[in-house]
Parts: sequence; structure tokens; C-alpha cells
Amino acid sequence: MTIGARPVVKRQHSRRPYLVALAVCVGLVAGAWFARNRIPPVVSGYPAPDFEVVDAAGDPVTLRTYEGKVLLLNVWATWCGPCREEMPSMQRLYDLFSPEDFEIAAISIDVPVGGTDNAGNPGGDPFAFAGSLDLTFPILLNPSGDIQRIYRTTGVPESFLISADGIIYKKVAGSTAWDSEANVGLVRRLVERDG
Repeated sequence: MTIGARPVVKRQHSRRPYLVALAVCVGLVAGAWFARNRIPPVVSGYPAPDFEVVDAAGDPVTLRTYEGKVLLLNVWATWCGPCREEMPSMQRLYDLFSPEDFEIAAISIDVPVGGTDNAGNPGGDPFAFAGSLDLTFPILLNPSGDIQRIYRTTGVPESFLISADGIIYKKVAGSTAWDSEANVGLVRRLVERDG
């Protein structure tokens, strides 16, 4: 040891931050475990969650509006290219079935024209969009985008085929050909089963 040198003192590191982090993680896992049955997943085989959106007149529309009908619930936006590609096939599917048995709820998440949503997407006019494609099925509005939270969507378009008893039968993320033989056959079987 040299003269004037200080002795080396080893510091004891606190374990407290690690214990707090561990306690928080355990709490999150336990909370998720106990809540697992309170928040059912939004997938095939589970009841479709209720929602409230508005129609062209500003009147409320909910899942109960379609009670007793097979429903294709479609979440979309005017700025979405795949939505534009998918919509004509939805119209052809819509034309094949009676409105007493089958309905489409095309729920636009567009904010009003001139605005931008939280993701920076421009506002749009869903009714002008529908007119440009000669769509006759109901266009519904949800500019707040709550439907995305309720149905836990990952983007647009995203669709849910719901049986007349309110059970999700099929979920599709992205665009699809709704007038394909397989999809028409599936809707027909649901209509015949539930009708």
C-alpha cells in the first residue's frame, strides 16, 4: 500500500429496484390471468362484441340491429387501397342474399374530410366513396375508430362473419374475395342453418 492512498471500499448495490420490477411483473401476469375470462377474445367461436356506430342519418346502429341475420361486419377506410379492391366483391355477395337473412355492416373509420386521424391518415367521404363503386349495402360511420378497439383489429380492411346467433364464425385480416365460391358457400350454409 502506498502512502496517502485510500482504501478501496466495495459498494453494496441495492436490490430494491429489482424486487420492485419483479413485483410489478408478477402483478401484471396475475392480473391478466384473473381477467382472462372477463375479456373474451374476438375470434371464431366467440360471441361478437356489441358496438355502436351511426348510419347516414346519424341514427345509432348496434350489433342487436342485426339480430337474427348473418352479418358481415367490415372495418374499412377510404384511404385504404385494399378496401377499394375488396368492396366490389362484397357488393356481389350482398346481391346474392335476401336482406332478411344476410346483411353487411361496412363501418368506415374515416375522420371528416379535411381532418387527419391519429395515424396521420386523411379524412374522407365514405358515401362518395361508396357511390363511386356503386355500393348499395349500408355504409356506417365510426370516425372515433372505437370499433377497432372493440374488435381488436390490426388494420383495415378487417372483417368478421357473424352468425345469426351472434357468434363470430370467420375473421379475415386484409382484403379477400367475398364472392369466391368458398365464401358464398359459407354464407349460404350459415343462412340455411340459422334461417
